[in-house]
Amino acid sequence: MAISKLMLVLLFLTQAVNTSSQVKEEEENVPFVGVNIGTDVSNLPEASELVAFLQVQKITHVRIYDANADILKALSGTKIRVVISVPNNQLLAIGSSNASAAAWIDRNVAAYYPETLITGVSVGDEVLSSVASLGPLLVAAMESLHNALVASNLHQHVKVSTPHAASIILDPFPPSQAYFNESLVPVVLPLLRFLSRTSSPLMMNLYPYYVFMQNKGVVPLDNALFKPLTPNKEMVDPNTLLHYTNVLDAMLDAAYFSMKNLNVTDVPVLVTETGWPARGDSNEPYATKDNADTYNSNLIRHVFDRSGTPLHPETTSSVFIYELFNEDLRAPPVSEANWGLFYGNTTPAYLLHVSGIGTFLANDTTNQTYCIAMDGFDSKTLQAALDWACGPGRANCSDIQPGETCYQPNNVKSHASYAFDSYYQKEGKAPGTCDFKGVAMITTTDPSHGSCIFPGSKKVSNKTKEVVNSTISSSAGEKLRFKTFNSIKISAINNVLHIFLAAYLPTLLLGLL
Repeated sequence: MAISKLMLVLLFLTQAVNTSSQVKEEEENVPFVGVNIGTDVSNLPEASELVAFLQVQKITHVRIYDANADILKALSGTKIRVVISVPNNQLLAIGSSNASAAAWIDRNVAAYYPETLITGVSVGDEVLSSVASLGPLLVAAMESLHNALVASNLHQHVKVSTPHAASIILDPFPPSQAYFNESLVPVVLPLLRFLSRTSSPLMMNLYPYYVFMQNKGVVPLDNALFKPLTPNKEMVDPNTLLHYTNVLDAMLDAAYFSMKNLNVTDVPVLVTETGWPARGDSNEPYATKDNADTYNSNLIRHVFDRSGTPLHPETTSSVFIYELFNEDLRAPPVSEANWGLFYGNTTPAYLLHVSGIGTFLANDTTNQTYCIAMDGFDSKTLQAALDWACGPGRANCSDIQPGETCYQPNNVKSHASYAFDSYYQKEGKAPGTCDFKGVAMITTTDPSHGSCIFPGSKKVSNKTKEVVNSTISSSAGEKLRFKTFNSIKISAINNVLHIFLAAYLPTLLLGLL
């Protein structure tokens, strides 16, 4: 009988641990959007201020271009995951000496992990296309760093890879015809085998902006910006008949087909850089705030929707947006200094339209945002949203009644904008409260006019406002809630396990004696 009881205990423990591990693995496989942090910024915040800003913006993954000790220390205990980098000028030493690689891991990884959640080491930057002479040392450097991680028992937590430019892939469209530059295969093939063996991703820097600029007239702007397309505007691969609604998915599948040509099919792609410049010189007329806002907002939605690519709908690549701050110290052209989501003083370069996907990058740091009706929607659609805001949404719509200060101009769009902003401000500008089934947008421009003062412009009393958490309605929101539930489930399992062991294990063990 005692043996049977012990077997039940062990079975319970095994099931609990397996369930906990499975849930944890599912959490880690959820695709994310992170940001690159460049430091060519004249007023870059101190490391502690930088990390505090990341937390305010709910940014959970970052990539830095070195192994900055101040940043790594400041990230300690924050649960923000970071990919650190080996600069190109250190490759020669690390690729030539196992001791140098081990010292680098000890100094920049082991010294901080696990308090600082270092998840990856990116070795060099676009080495095969920018510093080809270092190519022969690249895989050796990666092997040495991985071996050092194995020696420190960190190889399951910290993955080693290297970022590539899209140019290493030739004939990228249609994706089914893409292949790696044959002159690079002597390096690429062992590199891919290393990634496969170590369960590491292929890091790619993918910029639909440059694809569009180099193929104007062939690649429509809407395809590059993730805008909704009619079927006749979708790109079709004639060999697979797969339909592509955006350039990034086509670039990702080109990488997968290129790997398949070398008989590698188990390496996922991690997009280490992608983005859109918000300003450029006369040669870059499409580098605008509107286009940057559209690209990055739609990119974030695309990742959190977890729709994958046409070739691999089951696999959604995580991405790092290039970049967090405008690097104003960068050399010309003008666009080089204008890829940032924020200025160095942490004010937004533009405000992303990411309501409905959670809190990521949705916090208002200026406290000067408003919700208004978007252009291009018919009166019937806007009226339905207006009726909801003033009815079930309980927005204060008294000022748009006849004879009141915001009744004029007397049209649905103007009234809807006021009602939307009333609801948005009432809900504490919470994520998802400026959507109204896609007809609303957030703006930093005060829509007040004449004697009509919008709710977001009115003076707010010093009394603490209660921020109401919004319900996330998108499919991405469902997945984010599932992730939160998984965390709760792990905690619950651990609590039940602790109580069970404390209460019954001593009795059961005594029964064996």
